[in-house]
Amino acid sequence: MRKQMPTFDSLMNPLLDALFALGGSGSIDEIYEKVLELESIDEEISSVPHNHEKSNQTEVAYRLAWARTYLKKYGYLENSSRGVWALTKLAKQQKHVNPQTVVREIREADKAESKQKNKKAKNDSIELVDSDTPEAQGWKEELYHILTKEISPDAFERLAQRLLRESGFVQVEVTGRTGDGGIDGKGIARIHGFMSFHVIFQCKKYQGSVSAGDIRDFRGAMVGRADKGLFITTGTFTPAALKEATRDGAPPIDLVDGEQLAEKLKELQLGLHTEMIEKVTVDKDWFTNL
Repeated sequence: MRKQMPTFDSLMNPLLDALFALGGSGSIDEIYEKVLELESIDEEISSVPHNHEKSNQTEVAYRLAWARTYLKKYGYLENSSRGVWALTKLAKQQKHVNPQTVVREIREADKAESKQKNKKAKNDSIELVDSDTPEAQGWKEELYHILTKEISPDAFERLAQRLLRESGFVQVEVTGRTGDGGIDGKGIARIHGFMSFHVIFQCKKYQGSVSAGDIRDFRGAMVGRADKGLFITTGTFTPAALKEATRDGAPPIDLVDGEQLAEKLKELQLGLHTEMIEKVTVDKDWFTNL
């Protein structure tokens, strides 16, 4: 049981270990709780406030925030606007860092950057590429190929886990293929911060159509274990499967097909980046009215 307050740099590797344990991504709260568990930080230390007059943040949480910041600058972490942090490819290749090296290199980089503040970043572009053109829709074909051909079933499960976290789910876990109706994971959906639903999900990396039988098997596995079911696939659902999912008197199952999955990944910018272009329009009237 750790009895001393850890320094922010000593928390870097435990933070990375926590994210690996969480499946590669996690909310700030999930990371915090996992670090406390892995490092056996006792309640006396974990309850010390950083500045009780300004926030309810603990000192450990404050130091973890600095650890996240340094690791992000070092290229080991990335985060979304929704507060979900994830391991980068570099972190997955080299699972641990030398904290002293990280601190030294980042501080040197920050000093160099401060000398270049007169260099302004490029302005944000102002117009989206027309999403209805065939060229713009080509990204869905590329995404579909990657999801169905290039990533493993385990990676697809981790993608679903990240997707749910980014969508506001908490306590999202991948349980693995246990043979009980294809249940791949579970989580809790929060509604407006007050109501919550226990959800069980299945991920099907599939090029065809999910049948009504698949939906019935999944429902049989979820009965008594969750409030709702969520079935995510790269493929499509047959009309019978759609009817089965909403059958009267049966536990409801929400369906996400490949099209919806692609749009959601685009919306959350998970592995997809919307390129913007600048369009300059000449206002002839403005000149003629000079």
